[in-house]
Amino acid sequence: MKNVLLTSALGVALATAAQAEPVTYMLDASHSQIVFSYDHLGYSKTTGMFSGFEGTIEMNADDPAASSVSVSFPASSLITGWPAREAHFMSEDFFGSEANPLVTFTSTSIEVTGETTGLITGDLTMNGITKSVVLDATLNQIGDHPMAALPWAGFDATTTLLRSDFDMGQFAPFVGDEIAINISIEAMVPAE
Repeated sequence: MKNVLLTSALGVALATAAQAEPVTYMLDASHSQIVFSYDHLGYSKTTGMFSGFEGTIEMNADDPAASSVSVSFPASSLITGWPAREAHFMSEDFFGSEANPLVTFTSTSIEVTGETTGLITGDLTMNGITKSVVLDATLNQIGDHPMAALPWAGFDATTTLLRSDFDMGQFAPFVGDEIAINISIEAMVPAE
C-alpha cells in the first residue's frame, strides 16, 4: 500500500545533504518497512507490513526539487500475522497480485518544508491502478554509517490512502476504507 510509499522521506535529505552533485542512495531492504492500519468493524485497528523494497533516491542538495525517488516491492511480501488474511489480500478482492504483482512509487515533485521535513508527491501504482499521493517526510539522520562505513540516510514518512481508490474497497464502510500508512526506510551510497 502506500509503499509506497517509503520513498517519500527522501526529499527531506535534499535540504541538508552536503553534496554538490546528485548522489544515488540505494534502499536498505533489511531496514525499510511500510506499516499500515485500518479500522476493522469498529472493534480493532488491524495492521500489516511490507518489507524488502528495491529502489533508489537521487539526492540533489543544490536543487532539492530536482531530486527523485523510485521504489518497488512485490504485493506478496505482505505480512499480517495471519496466513489466511494474507492470501485473501492477494486475491481479486484486494491486491489482485497474480495480475499485478508489483507495487511501485515514483516521485513527481518534492517540496522542502523545513530543515528536516518535506512533501514528496508521486505516482503510486497498486492493483494496476495509478494515483497521485503525497508523503509527509522527515529526515531522521544522514551521515556515515558507524558499522558499514558508507554514507547512509534514514527517513520516516506518513500518508493516508483510500483503498477504494485502487479498486480494493471490499467490505467498506464496515471495514475502514481509510488506510493509515507509516514508512521508515534506510538508504546507502553503495561501495564502488
